[in-house]
Amino acid sequence: MYELKTKETDSSVIEFIENVDSVKKREDAYQLLDIFTETTGFEAKMWGPSIIGFGSYHYKYDSGHEGDAPLVGFSPRKAKISLYFAPGETKREELLKFFGKHTTGKACVYINKVTDIDTEVLKELIHQSVKFLQEMYPTQ
Repeated sequence: MYELKTKETDSSVIEFIENVDSVKKREDAYQLLDIFTETTGFEAKMWGPSIIGFGSYHYKYDSGHEGDAPLVGFSPRKAKISLYFAPGETKREELLKFFGKHTTGKACVYINKVTDIDTEVLKELIHQSVKFLQEMYPTQ
């Protein structure tokens, strides 16, 4: 049976950030930690070895595959900072037009540094993603 790699852990978010090699990425991670915490109202938790997630939801696909995931999150990776939002959110693409310098993947938005983006748009992306996922996967 498939085993999820990205699960919530008891690892310290602060310890993880303190171990980020780049001083600038570490500063950005603390800034993002504040923004995500303030915007979601959720405590930051480590998901797997490198994702800082906020809130959680339980999903179950028609295929029977199910699991838990953070509502939103980020990871200060070596190359870029990964921001995790709901991929199905229709307002996402519209908001990203005003976001600033970034690239996108299916569920990720990649940035080089926080100063490249509009943090007010980031807050709206976080808000929209949380709202979308909570409506799509209501807690029982």
